[in-house]
Amino acid sequence: MQRQYLLPTLHDHEYMVLPESIGWYWDEPKHLVDRTVGTLNNFSIHFVVSGSGFVEIDGKQFSLKRGDAFLYFPIQEQRYYSSHDDPWNIRWVHFYGSVLHPFLSKKGFHRHSLWNVQHIQPLEEAHEQLLLEAEKNSFLHLSRLSTLTYTFLMEFITNVMPRTSDRKQELDDRIQSLLPLMQSKACEPFELDFWAEQAGVSTYYFCRLFKRATQMTPMAFITLCRLQMSKQWLLDNKEMTIKEIALKAGYPSISYFNKRFLEHEGMTPTDYRQLYPFKTQK
Repeated sequence: MQRQYLLPTLHDHEYMVLPESIGWYWDEPKHLVDRTVGTLNNFSIHFVVSGSGFVEIDGKQFSLKRGDAFLYFPIQEQRYYSSHDDPWNIRWVHFYGSVLHPFLSKKGFHRHSLWNVQHIQPLEEAHEQLLLEAEKNSFLHLSRLSTLTYTFLMEFITNVMPRTSDRKQELDDRIQSLLPLMQSKACEPFELDFWAEQAGVSTYYFCRLFKRATQMTPMAFITLCRLQMSKQWLLDNKEMTIKEIALKAGYPSISYFNKRFLEHEGMTPTDYRQLYPFKTQK
């Protein structure tokens, strides 16, 4: 069974995003799509509500179930199909817009095709609203159509995580589990060898894993933790000098502490303290 609505592609419009088609397939064990490179010049998002199916990427088959999703950029090869034994219930949107490529790429969505939806109900509701609007008004109310497509897209963007291999996820989880301890020890001298040993990897690989898991280097994370604590000390401990706080935060050089603080906060520690003349309440 299926519900789908096809819309004309508009080449001259003022909207960030518009849908080309919206659909919902269920109980269709023979549902199969096989598009060669260059066939389709729009973006598409599919997400599985129930049942199961498969997507093929670079000749490798991936099994999909509830909460799994895939995103295609324009011109990409596409091959996906339902399970015969457990047909999927899948919703999808094909959409386009001149600024979408840099917009999605900047957010990292060009790096992965497979995703996992953390909370599927809001995405399903946003999709249903978009499908209902298309079925009721076609493209007669472009502003509303664009708004609903944007709502669906942002619900997807803010509600998914890349679906990674078990090994990759295990390593990312290992880094994430170290963050609270790294934060608590941030003001101590930073020893890369020690933290790599805690993660069970080499220092080189630790830096790569850390950047992948947090989008920053280990030292950048330590710096943010130190500055966060120093900001609290500046307000809570008026009797402490800037030099004492710098030392406590792990910076023997007060000039280097001032430099780092200015880079991140846009003002010196002294100026920051003067913003809050009274002791903060915890």
